[in-house]
Amino acid sequence: MKFIWILFIITALLAESVVRYHWPRGETLLSFFKKHHIPPQVYYNLDREAKELADEIRAGVEYFVAYDNKGRVVHLLVPINEELQLHLIKKRDRYIIDFVPIFYRRLEGEFSVAIHSNPYRDIVKRSGNIELAREFVSAFKHRVDFSHAIYKGDHLAIIYEQKVRLGKFFGAPKIKAAVIETGGKKNYVFYYQGYYYDQFGKKIEKIIFQSPIKYARITSRFTLRRWHPILHRYRAHLGVDFGARRGTPVRAAGSGRVLFAGRKGGYGNTVIILHKNGYKTLYAHLSKFRRGIYRGRYVHQGQVIGYVGSTGLSTGPHLHFGLYKDERAINPLPLIKVAKSGLWGKKLRDFKKKVRIYKKRLDALLNDQAIPEIPEIYDLVWKELWCKGWKNAEG
Repeated sequence: MKFIWILFIITALLAESVVRYHWPRGETLLSFFKKHHIPPQVYYNLDREAKELADEIRAGVEYFVAYDNKGRVVHLLVPINEELQLHLIKKRDRYIIDFVPIFYRRLEGEFSVAIHSNPYRDIVKRSGNIELAREFVSAFKHRVDFSHAIYKGDHLAIIYEQKVRLGKFFGAPKIKAAVIETGGKKNYVFYYQGYYYDQFGKKIEKIIFQSPIKYARITSRFTLRRWHPILHRYRAHLGVDFGARRGTPVRAAGSGRVLFAGRKGGYGNTVIILHKNGYKTLYAHLSKFRRGIYRGRYVHQGQVIGYVGSTGLSTGPHLHFGLYKDERAINPLPLIKVAKSGLWGKKLRDFKKKVRIYKKRLDALLNDQAIPEIPEIYDLVWKELWCKGWKNAEG
């Protein structure tokens, strides 16, 4: 992993320039290759899993390109998710693609804020972290009425973990525990095993999806990053595969509006549905779409939207089902199992131990308006190694 970065940095220092971009909406790896005169066969020679990963590049993600003195791409690094990135390198006269881990640091921070404007703005002003402010509002939206129940002089406190990459915040922050005190009443949330709970172990977010195929077997599970012991390379599977016969009805996992219904690279015939609370579901390799399924159409949970097939890069009939939260791939299985409103037994006892620890820290933060302990993300190594040839192409 570090070797890849060392190699990239050395090549970058020898290159004419290194440019930072944001991936354009509608761009694909193939269209990127066409723009930069990279042979399309570089993409077509990838195996099925690698092609599917390449189709997961999302609009707006920050990526880096190193050019030689003739303007030719010699390196490309594009994050696929928060753990894995696509790495393209030019060796002599040919290009090679691999998927390598993303190198980042995990930093923990904590602070309290007296509310002067609103929680979102005050968190951003105090921490400089927009994603943290968004996550805080999302965590509390089922607990606190931000429009009517928040007053100037109320307080909040947060204990969180943030990934840092190349001297910048990276990925979604994880709020371990937080509290907002309004009118003398303290409202707590605690993160535990993928969900937010109140202090009594009751799950806060209630949205539940149903399985897109009834009585189907799971043939491949979700993973952000895994090392293949035989191929000796990293791979990821950003969804769950359900094995089923060709023509088996595929149903909407939740109610929402169709964002996309058409051909999507290695995913073949694909439907994407936007749901409430920032969720999005993807249904790939369909043999055909149900009549009336098109962009903009509202569909209800359980409604048939298509049929199992093997279009795109598929070795046989199955459904690839993806779930995304705020554009980030997450594991669908915990959200399509039988709904449970709270924790029980051993998990509840473990949760309460953590709650006692975090409550003490949060209450201490509320009572102490000292300088916040916010992670320092300035990275001298990054600045020194990348200053040569650096250009900012965000505009």
